[in-house]
Amino acid sequence: MVTEQEIEAIGKTLVDPKQPLQARFRALFTLRGLGGPDAISWISRGFEDSSALLKHELAYCLGQMRDARAIPVLADVLQDTSQEPMVRHEAGEALGAIGNPEVLGLLKQYSTDPVVEVAETCQLAVGRLEWLQQHPGEATCAGPYLSVDPAPPAAEQDVGRLREALLDEARPLFERYRAMFALRNVGGKEAALALAEGLQCGSALFRHEVGYVLGQLQHEAAVPGLAATLARTTESPMVRHECAEALGAIARPTCLAALREHIEDPEQVVRESCEVALDMYEYESSQDFQYADGLERLRPPP
Repeated sequence: MVTEQEIEAIGKTLVDPKQPLQARFRALFTLRGLGGPDAISWISRGFEDSSALLKHELAYCLGQMRDARAIPVLADVLQDTSQEPMVRHEAGEALGAIGNPEVLGLLKQYSTDPVVEVAETCQLAVGRLEWLQQHPGEATCAGPYLSVDPAPPAAEQDVGRLREALLDEARPLFERYRAMFALRNVGGKEAALALAEGLQCGSALFRHEVGYVLGQLQHEAAVPGLAATLARTTESPMVRHECAEALGAIARPTCLAALREHIEDPEQVVRESCEVALDMYEYESSQDFQYADGLERLRPPP
């Protein structure tokens, strides 16, 4: 049983800018796992922070919790043009992840936002909500991964056909995302290499999602493509950050070199992502029971 005092202690770690970013991330993912109104309240307090990376992850976790009580704060973040595009984008995606049709009007309104990543995210979120309305009762978290994704995986299982759909920029973005998540679920080297080709596609939002999915897949075949994208200083910081986090999750020695190389990157979000990714690398390479260890840090060992 988790006490109110323990949730408060974890929440205070999350919102304290003096704490190392790695500790704040672990606190965030602990609160995400605990859920409930107090956890949502503490996560929501973090949107005043100076770190776009942290705020992006706050929005991501609120979406993954799928609790309608997070809708008001996410709607505020989406509408707040003083927030960084990657934070607003994640708030839009989170509203789609929660799956409540009451936000359709808001998402349609922001589907024409002047910031292209925000507009494309809201278009995808509208597509997801409309798909859910047309397919009531279908499991949206089915498959090997427990994440709530921006689009349901395509039914197709053939890697060649999925690759073709993924890379066809004439197709609707929602359809290409469905191919992306289907490739992730199929898994293996061929699927990882097909996904890595997506890092060359035109939409920054699309490339960033490919980076995220490759981090979930954790296949070493994707490391060269991810490392090359992280190293490309002309690339969108939103894409580079997702590639850094993917390298931390894959956690092979070749990943370590790429992450260390960018720990002093001039882009704050890339630099911070490498810090967090190195912490994730350490976790993936350790015998630790879980990454979200906020409660373990509070409680003395038995």
